[in-house]
Amino acid sequence: MRATTFRHKCEELIRLAFLCSVIAVFGVMSPFSSSAADGPETDIESKIGQMLMVGFRGLAVDAGSPVIRDVRAGRVGGVILFDYDVPSSTPVRNIKSPSQVKKLVGALQGASSIPLFVAIDQEGGRVCRLKEQFGFPPSVSAQHLGSLDSVETTKKYADTTAETLSALGINLNFAPVVDLNTNPDNPVIGKLERSFSADPAVVTRQALVVIDSLHELGILSAIKHFPGHGSSAADSHEGFVDITETWSPEELIPFDKIVKAGKCDMIMTAHVFNGKLDLRWPATLSPEVMHILRDYMGYEGVVVSDDMQMKAISQSYGFETAIERSVLAGVDILVFANNSVFEEDIASKAGAILERLVRQGEIPAARIDASYRRIMALKERLRR
Repeated sequence: MRATTFRHKCEELIRLAFLCSVIAVFGVMSPFSSSAADGPETDIESKIGQMLMVGFRGLAVDAGSPVIRDVRAGRVGGVILFDYDVPSSTPVRNIKSPSQVKKLVGALQGASSIPLFVAIDQEGGRVCRLKEQFGFPPSVSAQHLGSLDSVETTKKYADTTAETLSALGINLNFAPVVDLNTNPDNPVIGKLERSFSADPAVVTRQALVVIDSLHELGILSAIKHFPGHGSSAADSHEGFVDITETWSPEELIPFDKIVKAGKCDMIMTAHVFNGKLDLRWPATLSPEVMHILRDYMGYEGVVVSDDMQMKAISQSYGFETAIERSVLAGVDILVFANNSVFEEDIASKAGAILERLVRQGEIPAARIDASYRRIMALKERLRR
């Protein structure tokens, strides 16, 4: 589809979205009308556990580690690794050396009866958790690769990343970034060189090379940050971000192309407010934004949130409201990275809220079933 045609269709959808109520949105989204009876025979607590991904502290874990207790109890379905602990301002978190990370990942997986998503942000360049100083191969930024726009060069670096992750047992990379570099001064995208290009064709082409390299070694990817974070002038880690006046439908093109190519494992939402798409909620909490993804683009896979503890969410919405609205909107996996603040019991806390909301009827059980089915279908690929 040509960019102009796609843009016109997006603009038409946006106009229609303003006229739609939340109820109307739910009405056209088939997962919300699913019956609980057609889901797996699994208790609600276990299904909710699969919807939670958490960060934790420790270069090693054992039976007494809080994260291992959560994994064994089925309170989490995934974990995310970091090299630096932001709350304590210390470079000791989960990563010290290749052999240490491999042993850590093995211990985590060994504690779970269902394969865990073990995730990392290994984009390359400035956003790189597996650094040279820890004994890992060098990487370059997406911006550098996009400026070259060489499939061969990108594949060389992507293959190295995939081989590194595979050797460690890490099965999910929160990459590539497919935001457009429309604002080079963007503090969280452009200035960190995380975007391949301002050209959606370059972004799509480069991202598909990265995804293919990961897939060749059985590693899943999550493209981010839907519906586009590249035009922002602020960092959603630090507070509320409004992109209403800077965003354009062109930013949807890489997401749409990758979905249409059948290469999309997960899509990560952005914590940005976009009044062109939803007059009330930021993207992670927005059924209108999910309507674009599910119904217009036809995406049927897993949607994962950006870190729910980022200030764009935590400072603007109550903890319970954020959990409720994101799940009602259609997010399948909620990420609590535990690396802006650290809450050891975050999995228990979030899980208890979700369970209570379901039992009170605030969140339909069918909504949990829909996410559980998508998550388990993706995890089946990890068993092969």
